Amino acid sequence: MRLNLTRHLPLPRSRPGRSLLIAACLASGAVALAACGSSTPPSSTGGSNGQAAQTSTTTTTAASGSSTTTTTSGAGASGSSIAPIPAAAVSPAGVSGKAPTVVVPSGNPPTQLESADLIAGTGAVAMDGDSLTVQYVLATYSSKAVVQSSWTSQSFQFTLGEGQVIPGWDKGVVGMHVGGRRELIVPPSLGYGAQSPGPGIAANDTLVFVIDLLSIN
Repeated sequence: MRLNLTRHLPLPRSRPGRSLLIAACLASGAVALAACGSSTPPSSTGGSNGQAAQTSTTTTTAASGSSTTTTTSGAGASGSSIAPIPAAAVSPAGVSGKAPTVVVPSGNPPTQLESADLIAGTGAVAMDGDSLTVQYVLATYSSKAVVQSSWTSQSFQFTLGEGQVIPGWDKGVVGMHVGGRRELIVPPSLGYGAQSPGPGIAANDTLVFVIDLLSIN
């Protein structure tokens, strides 16, 4: 499902006194909820724009063949860490070039950003400031189902690290390789917070994305 919200744009994580980047949320008349963020860049998470560097470790689970990536920011108090998704909760890797199956884990949602690389890409690495083209699927803890997918319409473009997407994307997509597929479980604090931007996404919802990085433009 891709929502056409050109006239009535739901803007996540809006805060008093902060202007919101509307133009970046429009793509050929269709709006990806994941693309709606504030115009103020998120806290430093690493990359090529003078921000704090990240270190990553990747662990491959022999039983499932999936890998999980843990990223730790060196940004001090304003930084955050990315934990691995537990192996039992990782969505199926699927096949590159085809829409993935997203599984919402059972139990209580995590309180920090979690990540797992389902397919390891071999292309260029995504860094802050890069313009990316991706495909994604979004499921939510509240609905236990997929509520949005770019695979049913068109790929999505955004610039990484510039606040054009929710903070969970700006933090969690860094380090992906072109051709890779990454799962992100995004807590409300890095997603839409107390604001529901559309059907299937509740207030203070936890989001489960599977993102395919198609190209760095």
